[in-house]
Amino acid sequence: MIRFTFSQRCAAASLIVLVAGCAGTVNSPASITAYSHELQPKSGLGVNTDSLRSLAQATTTNRIAAGSSSAQLKIDQTQGFGADQLLTFTYQQQFDCVDEPFRDRNYDGVVAAEDPAEFYSPPACQIGAPSTLSPSGNLASATDKLFVLVPFFETNPDEPAFTPELGIQMRKLFGFVPDAFKIEPGVAVQCPEPGPPITPFKGGPGTCTMHPLQQDIGPVLSALHLIPPKTILNVPLVNHSHLLDNSQIVQTAEWWQVIVALVKDPSVWPDRSGKTGITSVAKLRAAQKKGLVSPDVPSNFFLFFSSQVAGQHAMPGMPGM
Repeated sequence: MIRFTFSQRCAAASLIVLVAGCAGTVNSPASITAYSHELQPKSGLGVNTDSLRSLAQATTTNRIAAGSSSAQLKIDQTQGFGADQLLTFTYQQQFDCVDEPFRDRNYDGVVAAEDPAEFYSPPACQIGAPSTLSPSGNLASATDKLFVLVPFFETNPDEPAFTPELGIQMRKLFGFVPDAFKIEPGVAVQCPEPGPPITPFKGGPGTCTMHPLQQDIGPVLSALHLIPPKTILNVPLVNHSHLLDNSQIVQTAEWWQVIVALVKDPSVWPDRSGKTGITSVAKLRAAQKKGLVSPDVPSNFFLFFSSQVAGQHAMPGMPGM
């Protein structure tokens, strides 16, 4: 079994595969302020809708400065990368985060089949806790993968996190606040979608068309031994970009399973146009081999969209275009 830890003294203060010990691992998980099955949120790492309005209204500089290609997106679209090209995704319905009858994702001791509360209260979307089935009922292992690139490095220590409480806890856990959790990340991301108009529910943290407002990162942090097992840690949807396999860049609408990859080195982060950085799965795998990106982190999170090369016409029969 591969184990991971975060350490201030390990290379780039980032995700490290434990082959041998690495001194200086950061803070005890007992100090984290989080959601759990027995506690209400305290200071709150999550963000409610009123807070999101404020965050979106404050998110101006980087978003408005986005390139013209982003401005061409419709409200039901985001961008992605694949085969070293810029892609356009068109969403035909909302996300789905799959629960199964004998799972207990809210850790209340009652399996989902007997616990209706599990379907309308957090957690729903869990990173590091995959489901065996997709929303279509097919095996998740046979479902096409959407690689979600997450900027797990800090470009500007002075840039605030989504909330002060979240910033404090990220520094306790990792020694820095990743751009994934910054109001204004220092690199171009495809979610939230860049560029005007900025509204209370578009362009700010936690907002991306047909995506969830938040996700539970407790399972992956628990696997890293950073927080206790069965701890729910809901945070606003992280800043991220998308990547498809070369053979899937032109695809009619279908369910895609989200596979998270934490990018630890800004030198391999893709720029907005897709001319540099990780813009193909081959480049992702090469970066993973070099330790610049974490291994794949599966999830129970699925998105439903069609894909085409940016600027090209949709192929016949592609819904929603």
